[in-house]
Amino acid sequence: MRIPESELIINDDGSAFHIHVKPEQLADIVILVGDPGRVDMISDFLSDIEFRSQSREFVATTGRFRGKRITALSTGIGTDNIDIVMTELDALANVDFKTREPKAEHRRLTILRIGTTGAIHADIPLGSFIFSHYSIGCDGLMNWYANRDAINNKEMSEAFKEHTHWDKHLPDPYFVKASDSLIAKFEDSTVKGMTISAPGFYGPQGRVVRQGLAMPDMLDTFETFRFGDYRITNFEMESSAVAGMARQLGHEAGTVCCAIANRYLKSSNPDYHPQVRALVELALNKLTEA
Repeated sequence: MRIPESELIINDDGSAFHIHVKPEQLADIVILVGDPGRVDMISDFLSDIEFRSQSREFVATTGRFRGKRITALSTGIGTDNIDIVMTELDALANVDFKTREPKAEHRRLTILRIGTTGAIHADIPLGSFIFSHYSIGCDGLMNWYANRDAINNKEMSEAFKEHTHWDKHLPDPYFVKASDSLIAKFEDSTVKGMTISAPGFYGPQGRVVRQGLAMPDMLDTFETFRFGDYRITNFEMESSAVAGMARQLGHEAGTVCCAIANRYLKSSNPDYHPQVRALVELALNKLTEA
């Protein structure tokens, strides 16, 4: 089946429309970061840099760490951008850009998002690394795709909606699990996370500036939610889309974040760059270990 030009736009140089990466430039291991500046931070650890491209918030490079090829790509903020990035990464891996037809053999990528986050429990100190075993999609993105229920843990989502008295005007939340292989790689060095993936930084994360909240007790109900040995650990804005789209497209994916704020303690660390750099180094070592 040939994919029409209107559905998958390919630039004149043969690169994907938004992220400006060519099929031959994409490594099997991909690190996603929100901040374009963090691509250069990752590049500091890489050798044999092959290219660097930039288009809007999408900065990309590919190099090697401990001999293994790594692509680093910035996404900007939000699940809407993750929809773009994950779709184009999968197309680079699994669509022939010359014939516009899906390839006969599926290529599986390993995709890790490295970000920053706000913890919601007093016992998760600033600087902690939280790996999102489950992401709670409060963004609604995966609801636009077929077979959304196949990636959703229905028991978790129903228990969550009941516990929080979920507002009927909000998107139906979905609970999606990260790659088991990535969970195993990071479980000895990170906090076991269940992460709220919010569609905004202020109201959707319970912040009040000049507008009230549809669910005024949201933070309290999130903090007290339990499902087995899981509890909600943190807020961020991309993990649900990364995990959800990867599961539907057949890739291994997960999110690990450095806690730079604690909502329960109302504390934050504005000088978090050394901790993020340490997380990048940890992630590179975990992704390339035998």
